[in-house]
Amino acid sequence: MKMNQFWLRAMGIFGIMGGVILFAGDMLYYYDANNPNLLENMGNAFNFRIIASGITALLASWFYMLGLGQVYYAFKPTTAKVRNTVLISFGMILISYGIIHAAYLAIATSAKLAIENQLDIDSATALASQANQILRLFIYPVFAVLSYFFITQVWKRKTYYPRWIILFFPLIPFLFQGVISKFLTGKLWIIFAGGFLNIILIIFFTASTIALWNSNSRELL
Repeated sequence: MKMNQFWLRAMGIFGIMGGVILFAGDMLYYYDANNPNLLENMGNAFNFRIIASGITALLASWFYMLGLGQVYYAFKPTTAKVRNTVLISFGMILISYGIIHAAYLAIATSAKLAIENQLDIDSATALASQANQILRLFIYPVFAVLSYFFITQVWKRKTYYPRWIILFFPLIPFLFQGVISKFLTGKLWIIFAGGFLNIILIIFFTASTIALWNSNSRELL
């Protein structure tokens, strides 16, 4: 099977679209220009915004997985073991993005019920928030495995990626999240805090697409 430049580029664009769609879903949950409290914003959101945000989780997962084909192509020169490890671990993370975002429906609806019935919002959302945090714990070791193989293989020039792509790999901006957030306030902070995890994937797939834009056609399988 051959992958031509059109499909290679398209896969990168699909990955970017996945990030944009789920970022929009984040803003449907969180964005309120007049309130920096993300939990309260979910509780005050219209029903349509909450439902639409949940739908973005499904759509974004599909697009993210299509974008993963570009990463698989870039790791074609590596061994099958390394390539499959990167593919599986990255895929697990991308699927988890959709699952965890959809799980926020429970937090959003609990917050909404708390506000409508004048209940303590933190207590009302505690169980759903705890469940969401537990889901995230499964991802951290997978992310560690992916980071090790991705960074080491790219640094050793065993992939079609240039070394500079490491700067845009999600681990790097993730490490600077706390530092960057300290310099943001108001609307910018809401956008950054609410959509950060999808912003870093938009950045990655954009960098990946640029890096591979002029790649020659090679065998995918």
